[in-house]
Amino acid sequence: MTGASRGIGSAIAGALVDQGAHVVLSSRKQADLDDEAARINAQHPERATAIAAHAGRPEDLERLVETVMERFAHIDILVNNAATNPYFGPVLGAELSAWDKTFEVNLRGIFVLTKLVYEAWMETHGGTVVNVASIGGIRPGLGLGVYNITKAGVIMLTRQLAREVGGKVRVNAVAPGLIKTRFAEALWGNEEILDRVLAANPMGRIGLPEEVASAVAFLASDAASYINGEVLVIDGGGGEV
Repeated sequence: MTGASRGIGSAIAGALVDQGAHVVLSSRKQADLDDEAARINAQHPERATAIAAHAGRPEDLERLVETVMERFAHIDILVNNAATNPYFGPVLGAELSAWDKTFEVNLRGIFVLTKLVYEAWMETHGGTVVNVASIGGIRPGLGLGVYNITKAGVIMLTRQLAREVGGKVRVNAVAPGLIKTRFAEALWGNEEILDRVLAANPMGRIGLPEEVASAVAFLASDAASYINGEVLVIDGGGGEV
């Protein structure tokens, strides 16, 4: 799984290990991954492996898949969680470099890694893919337009792949609302934005990484064996960002 060193990714890794999986943690920085793998292995010995790879670089993703196949010989679950958001503001105010970087990681990276995993294992043996999208991919939000457009692309990619490979590989997505992570701290740490979200949310709070992780673990499990091409919204019932 990508984006695995903290936040939602860390929580997903823990949830999958709790369900019996061996997880390969990936993100940009090896040191952060080593710390996360050590945390998991302290509770579940030899169940987490750390391999650094930049989700926006195809050569890194190729090396990641090759290394996993060499060590473990199979990849049954792929969780595409890595994302970036270098720009906050109106879409037409974005520099092309910020647009390209956001698409490089958030959408192209998912396409590249999913293709590699499919060709290396899942095309022949089956498996399941869970993509972490966003509620912003379903409805627009202020300041996050470029990010949201990439997440809308993730949702369509999920549904398209589910139609094309769904006989053997299930492909689903989760669409979290505002979750209390460091990645989203610029939002929930802003009193005006937080007040607006809480006022619109019937549960009166923002979400926790563990609540996203539980949904991902479900979609990756045999309990979801007839769920394919779906996008599970995890936002407490409608909080606006």
